[in-house]
Amino acid sequence: MLNERRCAVVTGSSSGIGLAIAQRLLADGWHVFGFDLAPPSLSHEAFSASAVDLRDGAATEAATRAATAAAAGPIDALVHAAGVLRVGALGTLGTLEGPLMWQLHVDAVERIANILVPAMRVAGRGRVVMIGSRVARGMAGRSQYAATKAALVAMARSWAAEVVASGVTVNVVSPAATATAMLEDPARTTATPRVPPLGRLIQPQEVAALVAYLLSPDADAITGQDIQICGGASL
Repeated sequence: MLNERRCAVVTGSSSGIGLAIAQRLLADGWHVFGFDLAPPSLSHEAFSASAVDLRDGAATEAATRAATAAAAGPIDALVHAAGVLRVGALGTLGTLEGPLMWQLHVDAVERIANILVPAMRVAGRGRVVMIGSRVARGMAGRSQYAATKAALVAMARSWAAEVVASGVTVNVVSPAATATAMLEDPARTTATPRVPPLGRLIQPQEVAALVAYLLSPDADAITGQDIQICGGASL
């Protein structure tokens, strides 16, 4: 395997939670293949950037196969952090926003996992972590976003059941409002973030720390879970 390092594919690695995860994994000695349409924000000898539009299924699959070839062996982990938020109440739901979020949040990780996870299963080891959202439980004005994030939880439980006996785990990490550029997206100007009872937004590095733990051997027995980082919002 590439430089005998553990290798991970991280989507959305150019900003926000994805960037924080990529930085944490690099610090922990991983080789990271970053999938993002935006230019890379990282420059590191163990970081390989792939410019890919994750809404394009064929391009996403090609990038995944290229990463597998470069790793010269099974990819050890897949972390799906790419995402966008579009808001709208019933009566104003757009016909483009729903498919956009489904392609980016759900279809992209399906295509990547469909290539990577069978190889993990054969190798007898592997990790999949998808970044979900507390909004998956439902929130007024965010039905399309909530639906795609809820789909990740159902997929994680289904995939986990398929590979639980082969050393592969699949989990979702669902943060409350997190301090990323997504909060400043003009497309969400009508929806202000809800600051959790903790009194501040969740930090991307806090999400990255939990992801890093789930990728570690210490988390061998954790699979099929939707783990909340809520800052007290669920209390």
